[in-house]
Amino acid sequence: MWSVFMSFMLVGGSALTMAFEGDDMGTKERDVKGAKAGISAKATFAAGCFWGVQQVFDQVKGVVSTRAGYAGGTVVAPTYEQVCSGTTGHAESVEVVFDPGVVSYRQLLDLFWKIHDPTTLDRQGPDVGHQYRSAIFTHGEEQRREALDSLARLEREKRFPSRIVTVVVPATTFYPAEDYHQKYNEKNGVSCHIVP
Repeated sequence: MWSVFMSFMLVGGSALTMAFEGDDMGTKERDVKGAKAGISAKATFAAGCFWGVQQVFDQVKGVVSTRAGYAGGTVVAPTYEQVCSGTTGHAESVEVVFDPGVVSYRQLLDLFWKIHDPTTLDRQGPDVGHQYRSAIFTHGEEQRREALDSLARLEREKRFPSRIVTVVVPATTFYPAEDYHQKYNEKNGVSCHIVP
């Protein structure tokens, strides 16, 4: 399976982004997003194993694309093996490109909180290690504010039995994971995450 994203500038200055997916059967148009406003935004989340996180966000109307990868570390272009060693500082993460005219960042945050346990430090289910931490990597001040407000609201409402340990930090370089990790659950017919 492969994906191609093409952007065109339309008369009047608006942009049209088209996403295509292909397989041995040919190419099909996946979606046309932001044709009217020409806007897309990026969000990056870490909520345990990226296979399940990617699978959940791929189901959201308004999500244009997702990539499993590594965020928040210090090593340039880390491999899966390096990240699993716990020496790079990266978290298994999912980069989400979305159309804010269809789905808001707050709605993505709400889903993020539902699909994992944000009260366990460096662990999600059987996956243990700093690379499985709960984190929100924000792209700009508005996302930082929304993420912190969302976290504070959940704490006030006592939505979880323990204190939330999710970190909210500015996004740095996101490194896509190896191809075999992309859409892993979809390609292998498995599911390994809480589905709301």
